[in-house]
Amino acid sequence: MPLHTPGPARRALSGPVKLPAVLLSVVALLVALPATAGAQSGDNHPAHPEKDWMGSTIGAREGGNHVVSAPRTLAVPSVEGVDVSSHNGSVPWSTLWRGGVRFAYVKATEGTSYRNPYFAQQYNGSYRTGMIRGAYHFALPASSSGAAQAKYFLAHGGDWSKDGKTLPGALDLEYNPYGSACYGKSAASMVNWIADFSRTYHANTGRHPVIYTSTTWWKRCTGNSGRFSSTNPLWIPRYGSSVGPLPAGWHFQTFWQYTSKGKTVGDRNRFNGAYARLKVLATG
Repeated sequence: MPLHTPGPARRALSGPVKLPAVLLSVVALLVALPATAGAQSGDNHPAHPEKDWMGSTIGAREGGNHVVSAPRTLAVPSVEGVDVSSHNGSVPWSTLWRGGVRFAYVKATEGTSYRNPYFAQQYNGSYRTGMIRGAYHFALPASSSGAAQAKYFLAHGGDWSKDGKTLPGALDLEYNPYGSACYGKSAASMVNWIADFSRTYHANTGRHPVIYTSTTWWKRCTGNSGRFSSTNPLWIPRYGSSVGPLPAGWHFQTFWQYTSKGKTVGDRNRFNGAYARLKVLATG
């Protein structure tokens, strides 16, 4: 218990307290600032797009699905790759190249207001090192339409060019980092949102976006829809020795994110095929 020493009583203040002009200006500025809570998520949670990288919510939500172990040696050819976002900062691409990495996906956007501040260094740096690279968009289906987010992605790094060095854009579909797992959408509404994004991206590039998602999320939030399996390449995250069961309709994965504990950047991926086939995917 704190001690109180006796002393003369303090004189009560009479009249309103006058704050210094500078302090009043600061208060006014704070009141005028727009609220960031739920601005992109549709929920009352502070936005933190710099923490929303590919797979960031899956390990937390699916637990045992992401037990880290060495991937099984594959009998078929594969190509090593990485995915990065702003949380990786400036990436040492030459180090990754020397380690055998030959492709990279870089987070470009989230929702319709966030752009990765490290995008230029990551996207152009991987290209200059000799890698085939692509961009991805972190979806926030509660905040705006699929078409609106596809257009934002296309305008800020997600476009595709037929140069043999640019992979089609990827759509990162995973648990809502700001609230309910499926962004408050029914399975039918989620499928329509994905179709809206995919259709808009295809109309502008002639390519269908790669869909990154876990089988568990896909079953829960789309009702295990098979609508996209014949058009959109699948990127499956599963940290362990095998890819495990795939979502409905897909008979194989194009990319497999097999660990978040890789050397240098963490997230490591494998393209399901030889380097020549990766070139075909980039060329269209």
